[in-house]
Amino acid sequence: MASSSSAVNAQSTPLRWGLRILVVTYLFFLVAWPTGLVAKQTFANGTEGIRTALADPDVVHALQLTGEVAVIAVLINLVFGVGMSLLLVRSHFFGKRLLSALIDIPLSVSPIVVGLALVLVYNGRYGWFGPTLEAHGFQVIFAEPGMIMATCFVALPLVIREVVPVLEEMGDDQEQAARSLGASSWQTFWRITLPGLRWAIIYGVVLSLARSLGEFGAVKVVAGNVGGQTQVATVLVQEKYQNFEQQTAYSVSFMLAFAAVLCLIVVALLRPKEQR
Repeated sequence: MASSSSAVNAQSTPLRWGLRILVVTYLFFLVAWPTGLVAKQTFANGTEGIRTALADPDVVHALQLTGEVAVIAVLINLVFGVGMSLLLVRSHFFGKRLLSALIDIPLSVSPIVVGLALVLVYNGRYGWFGPTLEAHGFQVIFAEPGMIMATCFVALPLVIREVVPVLEEMGDDQEQAARSLGASSWQTFWRITLPGLRWAIIYGVVLSLARSLGEFGAVKVVAGNVGGQTQVATVLVQEKYQNFEQQTAYSVSFMLAFAAVLCLIVVALLRPKEQR
């Protein structure tokens, strides 16, 4: 038996190494190499490209607007995502599977289609709700509310798909015990459910933030794309690159990628060792 198991291990070792090399090669050509080229172009002249980009008021405003839209969208998706996860796991109702499937629509629908749908519904001239909203002084399309809605949609499933598996694994034994001892639903959520979901929520928030910072298609459709007013960083990158300001385009792209990667690194470092 020992000799047969050692023979199997000897045969599987080359296969494991082959799979590792294949995965590393795939990630290198798909992720590491393109990202490295952006970083190389960004720092081709030292930090001059970053300093030049940050000296442009349009770049600074685009970065600020991108951060503001991303943070608001993440907060909205956080509240909605946790609530929807509790509904899917802790409740039984007709149409539950359909609702779960609908949550994944942003992963399969093109962001351009999402932006167009928002325009058709909220446009101030011919949208379903746009004329009424603008009559009351609230503009959605070609303004920040439209950008927030588009960003919320594309990042919608990320928190939910992180929280649902953890909720299922936790079960509801502790929650039922807390209720039997007289705890209210709110006390049970804050003292039992939420602490168990802490890292799932953090990872969902980080993924949502990274996705929101990099959103392009849906936001490009619903934003006015006016420099210094309604232009986000991803759209600014396209504009700068097409206007032969490649150094600024590379610099802004690097800053967006760096912010997303930094979030993932910080969470990985802070996560307790027993949960890694």
